[in-house]
Amino acid sequence: MRSNRAALRAGVSMAATLPLLAGALAFGIPAAQAADGPSRDTLAGTKPTWATAKADKGATADGSQVSARVYLAGQDASGLAAYAKAVSDPASVSYGKYLSAAQVQERFGASKAQVTAVTSWLKSAGLTVTGSTEHYISVTGDVAAAEKAFATQLHNYTKGSKTYRAPSKTASAPAALDGAVLTVTGLDNAPHKASHSDTLPPPDAVFNNSGPFSSYYGSNIASTLPDAYGTKIPYAVQGYTGEQLRAAYGAGTSTGKGVRVAITDAYASPTIAYDAATYAKKHGDAKYSSGQLHQALPSTYTRTEECGASGWYGEETLDVEAVHAVAPAASITYVGAASCYDDDLLDSLGKIVDGHLADIVSNSWGDIEANQTPDIAAAYDQVFQLGAVEGIGFYFSSGDNGDEVSHTGTKQVDTPANSAWVTAVGGTSLAVGKGDKYKFETGWGTERSPLSTDGTSWVNFPGSFTSGAGGGTSSTVAEPYYQKGVVPGSLATANSAAGNRVVPDISAVADPNTGFKVGQTQTQTDGTQAYSEYRIGGTSLAAPVIAAVQALAQQTRGGKPIGFANPAIYAKYGSKAYHDVTDNPTGSGLAVARVDFANGYDATDGLLTSVRSLGKDSSLSAVKGYDDVTGVGTPASGYIQSYGRH
Repeated sequence: MRSNRAALRAGVSMAATLPLLAGALAFGIPAAQAADGPSRDTLAGTKPTWATAKADKGATADGSQVSARVYLAGQDASGLAAYAKAVSDPASVSYGKYLSAAQVQERFGASKAQVTAVTSWLKSAGLTVTGSTEHYISVTGDVAAAEKAFATQLHNYTKGSKTYRAPSKTASAPAALDGAVLTVTGLDNAPHKASHSDTLPPPDAVFNNSGPFSSYYGSNIASTLPDAYGTKIPYAVQGYTGEQLRAAYGAGTSTGKGVRVAITDAYASPTIAYDAATYAKKHGDAKYSSGQLHQALPSTYTRTEECGASGWYGEETLDVEAVHAVAPAASITYVGAASCYDDDLLDSLGKIVDGHLADIVSNSWGDIEANQTPDIAAAYDQVFQLGAVEGIGFYFSSGDNGDEVSHTGTKQVDTPANSAWVTAVGGTSLAVGKGDKYKFETGWGTERSPLSTDGTSWVNFPGSFTSGAGGGTSSTVAEPYYQKGVVPGSLATANSAAGNRVVPDISAVADPNTGFKVGQTQTQTDGTQAYSEYRIGGTSLAAPVIAAVQALAQQTRGGKPIGFANPAIYAKYGSKAYHDVTDNPTGSGLAVARVDFANGYDATDGLLTSVRSLGKDSSLSAVKGYDDVTGVGTPASGYIQSYGRH
């Protein structure tokens, strides 16, 4: 299950498989470039690529309303990027020399003079300032005022079957502001953003798994079902527990004690405290101590229907329970966004950085790269860099649709996982055997074939692609230094000779067929609400698992923050710190049998039996060495301890 921030909530990867900077700086914020004569600085990326002459339907009415955010570049944007790189690189003399949130704001944040100058400029154009933070100034006004402020005309453009507003040329700011403006968002309004507020809806309808199950991989062989790949196959696991995941990824005696983990999603489950405590008790996880789990929430929620608010409850539940299961003593802060839109999710990330609420941040949401615009990307990267300077690392799920071709028709990666400033977490299918012994992993990619009507064969075996770990090569983000020499040239240069960012960086279990059991209050068929459990997967599982493993690793170094982890992750490449995951670890094809309720909750409407082949991730392949399904691999027994040597 992985949530889609910009469009709506993405397809859920349950047991039923259920916005970057255009290249010039791999580690930077786009500096304002002189254009539009001597008095203006362009704000790169503010005209979206879909706003073409062919799609132009004419000028937007002057009286139409615009709501925008003007992001502040701060006092030293290039210095911020350089310092963030230095403190994150194990080979740097500045490695680990983090700054406090107050020091970061004083050194890199916007000065009072900058804020005053930008505010005066916006007001002089006829815009109304509606709010401000350390990162941006929000404004409203009519189109005429926005056009005056940003020296561009706003036109209406067709995008797919809809029409949206956008700048007809790149927006700009007065050069007299001396680069104080990073970017502006909201001049284009795709997708449409509703303005109403609402209360949170009740939990989603109940979802249950049918059986039979395996308690560990291979424990229950489907002896009455047809062979697959020349042999009998096991039933899918009922759902791994924290004990099994801790064993698989070398937790040892580490618990994450003294480490703070934050989780961001949209909205907030009204039953998370009860659900998390109940789940921990039922599965032998440590009892939550007072204050160990708490939430930082907005005062109001918006766009609840458009974003599918109740669907995000399960996301929060999965993230919280997975982190606690793997790092039972870590402190967990859930930071909910007011909606699934970028502005609100950026507010949640900014809240963590401004208050340094945690050192490790798990994020199980995203969108396709084609929907990302450089203005939004710049705002995200600024938050990630500010976090890196404080010693905060951000971990993002890489996506659940493989190369995205089956989902969008275009081969592409997901965002913000494509940012050079975050750790992109890919996914695997995990086999944990008897006695919690790690057996193997494949890259997560599922092909499904149903059982024939007479029960003697699998129809069109191995079937069609259903889901898989997101990965591949970015079209917009330049290749970061830490990937050079590790990522194969064929991947790095797939979209340009200069090289681009490749996703993911590291991985963990994600396949819903070898997934994690979660417990959540759901709306039952009779309308009542009750706690129940089900198996779930997706890179939404992999991201909190890796975040929890990082918490264990941080504990081994005496609690000193790991910060932005990618330089350290790639520095360990090729060592015993990783399981080198491939699609064919046993030398033959792998599959599991699945029996599902046709209606998703009970046997009233019958059962659906199918075979799910493993290691079939669209056009992506997990191979020996780095690959675009699993990155450098998954944590092995030496991974956590390796951080104690820094």
